[in-house]
Amino acid sequence: MGESIFTNYEEVASVILFVLGMMNLLIQPNLVKKIIGLDIMDAAVYLFLASKGYIAGKAAPIYIDGIADASYYINPVPSGLVLTGIVVSVSVSALMMALTINLYRQYNTLNLDEIMMLLRKQENEELQALADEDAGEEIE
Repeated sequence: MGESIFTNYEEVASVILFVLGMMNLLIQPNLVKKIIGLDIMDAAVYLFLASKGYIAGKAAPIYIDGIADASYYINPVPSGLVLTGIVVSVSVSALMMALTINLYRQYNTLNLDEIMMLLRKQENEELQALADEDAGEEIE
């Protein structure tokens, strides 16, 4: 109960990283910077899981020296979650980068606000074309 911030520096660092990534995700209009913010948030979660899974004085869960007692080893589940999460986050980041490249090719910008303005303009033009087409049919 008497733990201070300095004894839990891994948890503090993971919270700070998560907040930095979240703020980057919310504030930045650039899509690549948003992806980097999401990757920072991923790293914060992995740091937190790894710090919670580590127990000082215990060994990795590898059967060595004939010691079969489970209390001698750390829990392997957080390490497995971190490895699985890293694989998933790399694939998600690659997919997001591919989609960002396609957006850049179509709109020539990475600014999300400009892309939204261009989308609204394109939608208004399509609605106007439909309205003109309907008006032309009514006249005939």
